[in-house]
Amino acid sequence: MKRTFTRLASVLMMTTAVAFSAVACGTAAPAASPAASSAASSAASESVVAESPAAKLAGEIRIDGSSTVFPITEAVAEEFLAVYPDVKIPVGVSGTGGGFKKFIAKEIDINDASRAIKDAEGEDAKAAGVAYTAFEVAYDGLSVVVNKENTWATSMTVDELKMLWAPESTIKTWKEIRAEWPDEAIKLYAPGTDSGTFDYFTEEVNGKSGAIRPDFVASEDDNVLVQGVAGDKNALAFFGFAYYEENMDKLQVVAIDNGSGAITPSFETIKDGTYAPLSRPLFLYVNNEALVRPEVKTFLQFYLEKAPELVKEVGYVALPAENYEASLATLK
Repeated sequence: MKRTFTRLASVLMMTTAVAFSAVACGTAAPAASPAASSAASSAASESVVAESPAAKLAGEIRIDGSSTVFPITEAVAEEFLAVYPDVKIPVGVSGTGGGFKKFIAKEIDINDASRAIKDAEGEDAKAAGVAYTAFEVAYDGLSVVVNKENTWATSMTVDELKMLWAPESTIKTWKEIRAEWPDEAIKLYAPGTDSGTFDYFTEEVNGKSGAIRPDFVASEDDNVLVQGVAGDKNALAFFGFAYYEENMDKLQVVAIDNGSGAITPSFETIKDGTYAPLSRPLFLYVNNEALVRPEVKTFLQFYLEKAPELVKEVGYVALPAENYEASLATLK
């Protein structure tokens, strides 16, 4: 059964234990891990799933970043806390870019990211003495959505999206996109500028990260975007696939034509890459100094083992099993 979730615009402290059920192992694609202490290495050498709930693991794992990755991390953290109730896991949702700022400042241990780290961010991290390991954890299909009463915009080409969202765009009505569409004003909603989803969409559609028209309603909280589109017949927005899946009773997804016909996002089209150019990987970035701590290393192993099940539950697409296995191997 699909897990439901609620996004918070501030730090969420998850302290409620939930029932724990054993599942099959899975994987994600990272860079090389740092050397761990002998205690951490020993703890990580055995399956986390096999650990006893009575295991005495404590400490705090500080996480922030992407609203898109948040549902996965929230689900994993809830199940981890059922096994290790003495570990604290506050999870923030300040956006991928906002999370990287905190990550570089060493305010958090893990950054949830819906895009790869930018070159400038990597340079800032190096200057700050922050070495890190990146793990791919899932695939997402960035979804363009409209109101349920919108009967005309069932599909759009990538060129039409650019026509609408480009920095120099003067498009105000649907009719200006296609002559047969209504002569009614469009209300635009989008993630805020600290969002990895914002960066990814603008780069793929407009050709440059951050390049976008200024007259849209922005929010780091995807639920605000959902509510905006659900309440306005002429609204249009874009955000992660899981939020469309969670709210498909309120929204209609727009099929995207990249030159090979209109394709709607689905588990199949995201996984096989036919939903282009808006399919993308999702990441965790982990501070290597934090990774040697037993609670962090155990959490990462738990995350990668549980990801195949929980990624699907929250509405994203799991990686191939060998990807998760390769990532787990770097934690040994």
